[in-house]
Amino acid sequence: MHASTLAITILWSFLFVYSILGSLDFGAGFWGMIYGGNKKTNASIIANRFLSPTWEITNVFFVIFVVALVNFFPFATTMLGSLLLLPVGLGLILLTIRTTFMVFAHHVQKFRTVLRITSGFTGLLIPALLVSILPITLGGFVELENGYPQLLYGKLFQDPTLYMHIAFGLTTELFISSVFLMDYAKEADDWSAFQTYRNHAIWLGPISIIIAALTIGTMPEEASWIVDNIKADPDWFIVSTFFFLVGYGFLFVRKYKNFRGSPRPAVILIMLQYAAAIYAYGSAHLPYLVFPQLTIADGFTNPTIFYQLLIVYGIGFAILIPGFILFWKLFLKDRRYLKQE
Repeated sequence: MHASTLAITILWSFLFVYSILGSLDFGAGFWGMIYGGNKKTNASIIANRFLSPTWEITNVFFVIFVVALVNFFPFATTMLGSLLLLPVGLGLILLTIRTTFMVFAHHVQKFRTVLRITSGFTGLLIPALLVSILPITLGGFVELENGYPQLLYGKLFQDPTLYMHIAFGLTTELFISSVFLMDYAKEADDWSAFQTYRNHAIWLGPISIIIAALTIGTMPEEASWIVDNIKADPDWFIVSTFFFLVGYGFLFVRKYKNFRGSPRPAVILIMLQYAAAIYAYGSAHLPYLVFPQLTIADGFTNPTIFYQLLIVYGIGFAILIPGFILFWKLFLKDRRYLKQE
């Protein structure tokens, strides 16, 4: 495998991990806001219990992804920085506001409601801004003026593919988070929250698949290259659909205390579904970072530096992985935390 291909595969893997963690994080914030005043279900309590310790982990992977992008593709940062300044800049501002409330609001009772509302709205706005990056890279929205890239905001905002990408990102976020929180509620023996999240997962699953198909169908003419690549190699998308159908089917299995739904295999299969889809999409996007102006070869660093960076990243993850395992045992498996009053 060529060094630049290996680099983009690693970077895409970081993006996949962040997209899953972000879906759980931002989705939990949204559900916590929606059910914050609902006394008939503990869905908000379960969401906030998961959210409280995990938002830091999500931010860690966001930083890892950005640092890896700059290290692996330093010659792409000028163009990407110019084109993505608005969506990424606004996203960082909202993320800073959200993080500030996460850090301080839990210590001041009167800010709990503001925290819930802030977490809920930013849980929709931040993913929407980040997902809006994808259509920009497909072609037709960037032109060079005197050698400098310019994003055609008017054309972008008028194109339905932008809004379909955002709709896909949000339905995916809410579907993944509802399936995971269903499993989290089962671990906490909270069956009211379990049923609430199961109900959401049942209707969000098919909607996310339909919107995914519509997103590909509404891509602009300039993006025909990636549509052709998808049609030429549909195998992993077929595998992704298979994982979805089997995982979705586990939502209807009767297993726990007369409640339908087997969430753990559903969570695993849904994760595999999105892994297959994301890597298939990434493969279809090659060799471009931004079509047609920027390829991975154009933005790639020196191969010698890249392999040295791999050693540094390997050491870093050797330090981080035990911490992630400990985090999992403390906050996602320890029933003393899960069942606290």
